[in-house]
Amino acid sequence: MKNYSLLWLSVLAMAMTLSSCEVVGGIFKAGMWVGILVVVVVVGLILWLVGRGRR
Repeated sequence: MKNYSLLWLSVLAMAMTLSSCEVVGGIFKAGMWVGILVVVVVVGLILWLVGRGRR
């Protein structure tokens, strides 16, 4: 198996345990700018992982 299979497994486990309403509610409680920052970081991390996986 590849080295990052544990990472995907942990992301999948988090996605199954957290409902989207809880995540969105937490982001809006923290503030709009923090939410934007979180979204940018998550999208950047996903793009980095996809780009790294294609090599």
